[in-house]
Amino acid sequence: CLTCPSRGQLTGHLEWRSSAGTAGGVVVRATAFGSEGHSMRINCVGTVSLEPAVWRLFTLSFCSRAKNVVAPARPPVRFFSPDAPVMDLFLGQLEQVDRLRSTSDISFIFFYAPWCAHSIAARDEVQKVARKLSKEVLFIAVNCWWSQGKCRKRQNLYQYPVVHLFYRRFGPIEYKGPFAAAYVEKFIQRVITPVTYLPTQVMLQDFLSYHESGVVGYFDFNASPQPPGYMIFLTSALQALKKDFQSAIRFGVITSRQVAEAISVREDETIYMHRHFNTSLIFPRSERNFTAENICSWAYEHSESILRWLQPPGAKSRLLEQELSKGPALLLFVPFDPLAPHQPLIHATEGLGQTTSWDATWEPSGLPSLSESTAPKPPCCNTVVLPAWHGLTRVHNVCELCLNQSIGVRPNAVLAPRCPFYRMEAALDSFYLRQHTFSHLLAHHVACSYIISTYSPFSHYSACCKTLSLPMPAPPPAPEALPLTRAPWEPTDSDPQVAGIAGLKCRTNKTLRFYLLDSHLHWNFAVRLGAQGDESQHLFAAIVNLPDEVHYVLEHRENLAENLERFIQNFSVVYSPLKRHLVGASMPKSSDSLIREVTTVSFFSTVMDPEKDVLLFYYTQWCGFCTVINHVIIQLARLFQGNGKFVVARINVAENDLPWEFMVDHFPVFLLFPSNRKHASVKFPDDLPITLPNLVRFILRHSSDVQRGGDGKWAGPGRSALLEWELRRLRGEVQALRHARERLSRQLSQLWQEKRRLALHAQTLESRNGELQKQGRRLEELYQEKNRQLLDAVSKLQALADASESLLSENALLKILLASLKEKAEPEKRAGDGAEEAAKPDLS
Repeated sequence: CLTCPSRGQLTGHLEWRSSAGTAGGVVVRATAFGSEGHSMRINCVGTVSLEPAVWRLFTLSFCSRAKNVVAPARPPVRFFSPDAPVMDLFLGQLEQVDRLRSTSDISFIFFYAPWCAHSIAARDEVQKVARKLSKEVLFIAVNCWWSQGKCRKRQNLYQYPVVHLFYRRFGPIEYKGPFAAAYVEKFIQRVITPVTYLPTQVMLQDFLSYHESGVVGYFDFNASPQPPGYMIFLTSALQALKKDFQSAIRFGVITSRQVAEAISVREDETIYMHRHFNTSLIFPRSERNFTAENICSWAYEHSESILRWLQPPGAKSRLLEQELSKGPALLLFVPFDPLAPHQPLIHATEGLGQTTSWDATWEPSGLPSLSESTAPKPPCCNTVVLPAWHGLTRVHNVCELCLNQSIGVRPNAVLAPRCPFYRMEAALDSFYLRQHTFSHLLAHHVACSYIISTYSPFSHYSACCKTLSLPMPAPPPAPEALPLTRAPWEPTDSDPQVAGIAGLKCRTNKTLRFYLLDSHLHWNFAVRLGAQGDESQHLFAAIVNLPDEVHYVLEHRENLAENLERFIQNFSVVYSPLKRHLVGASMPKSSDSLIREVTTVSFFSTVMDPEKDVLLFYYTQWCGFCTVINHVIIQLARLFQGNGKFVVARINVAENDLPWEFMVDHFPVFLLFPSNRKHASVKFPDDLPITLPNLVRFILRHSSDVQRGGDGKWAGPGRSALLEWELRRLRGEVQALRHARERLSRQLSQLWQEKRRLALHAQTLESRNGELQKQGRRLEELYQEKNRQLLDAVSKLQALADASESLLSENALLKILLASLKEKAEPEKRAGDGAEEAAKPDLS
């Protein structure tokens, strides 16, 4: 686009004209468009004389704006190694993928981007798998980033790499698991054999014993070489892999009638689903069509899971939050090998999950036997003494609390006179919640009441109470005379049920979910939960209760099955003896700093030191207000640096957990823990500004070391004089700071004036420089004009000199000619004179 003065925007073209003896010119021919859309000719044609070099520069700058100049991308190269059994379509030839897939039953397609770090990391793992399974699987890699390739034009991928598997014409089956060689190989093997063949009852029993739900199909291959429903069942197994890459449901096939009768299946083309906690099911062919989609959806609708694998993708994901928000969860980090034939740790954890979900005393059919249900059971009672009505009376209500249980869930056999602690503890809790029913009871005869337990829908208990007048209590025995008793939550040999976890899901109000994570891939999560940095064992267990914001860590992991069972039992009781695990940062290396850095480990040793007053500053690294007052904390620490009884400390709450009683709800916060009075901690008022004088007044008002002397009495005048001296010193420092601020303000004012003067001087110099430049340009033009005139004069003088030289040479020639003419003329003159003399008469 071009513009013509006072004519608006124009469109036109440029022409270059040159002729011999003339400089080139630019001819502008433009056409403007009126407001009504028709064109009109504008007289804006002219010629501008330009030098050739300037014209070339103008042409390049004008033509370069006609289109964007984009450097072409470098042509792609092979991404995989040439010796790897992978067909690398690095030019993005997507049209060749279908042709190559038709040559193999199983196809593995790897879409990648050459620059992607995840694609580069997965390349080595894919090559390892390809070298092992190249005879069974066709491996294809497609560059989906090359802009000229069809893969980039047709595929709209959200991330890289992407893996698709095809079982003949079925697919794509997308793999979303970790790109480790073992995991990828295991998934490919699942695609190669989506259905497990079960020829014997032993293999059937082993297949149904896994923690995943099992779907078994019975097809009689003797009647037909390929039963019509088998391909539908095979496709349903592939549909399950397509829906869930973790294979939460396993599919098996039975061809023997004797093996099928072991699970009460006798009809051909019967689909049987085994479940661990509920009745097994048969696919209802009368209600649903026998299709692969219906079989897959029916299996997932009725599936049950004991354990669930969690595999965070490594990017932003809410997988952990979604699962942990459901309730308490047991996270077990185990070293998992997908290709290992046996997983003892997984089977042990699976057994614990099954045990906590159903009571071992139930019959296999789910109903108790009549002989055992009608058999008399020993009583399960405990004596409870309610507190007195007031402190002066010795009248108490004594109740006999007996635990009963309904027919639905029978109690286990009690080997000891006393009851299991967790059951009696639940009954006691409900009983004490109803103390008002029995506390004011005054009866000399036994009065009984029937109460339903709040912690188990199948349990109830009866309380029979009577009023007794007790004698004066005897003095308590010395601590040395007390027998050593076991803690109520510790198991004993006489009562094995205390450590048992059978039926905890039904007996308690704490539903615990079991999750497994591969410690080789997700050990960083275990470290965040409190695991040590040593990865030699790769074994860690923790119970995370996200709604309550607590988690517990299993400390002893030598005997996992036994310790994990006790760990679950201690969590499931009403009054759990487990202690909340606190995660903290590492200890700082230097401990002699001005401000003491406190962590979770050093909190009690530093803050709860009974001999020191501690001012604790709560902060986080993302708190902007905390950063603003750092200079105040430093000044305060310097002020009390010589006082050995006072400590200024701080704690980063974002990285260090503390017990609930020491936590705060906002930042920044100051808490003062006086010496010998740690229970009387004081919080700095929120309505006061955080300044040095306010903090000093707060410390002087509440600090024990400042208010009292070493003997516990109030300090004398010397102490007051010391405080007055410190206050005077503070006032002096404040006054000095004010003077320094005034001096600094004066210096800043002088600097500002000097800057203003320099700016004006710079403007003057710039104006003078502009004038000098203009004058210099004028002088240069004058110099060029004089030089041109001088050159003209010189050329004229040279022409005159040349003309004078030619005239001189001509003059010399003329002189020579005249001389020669004179010489020729003299003899003739003499001859003429002689003739004349001879012709004259002799007059004498």
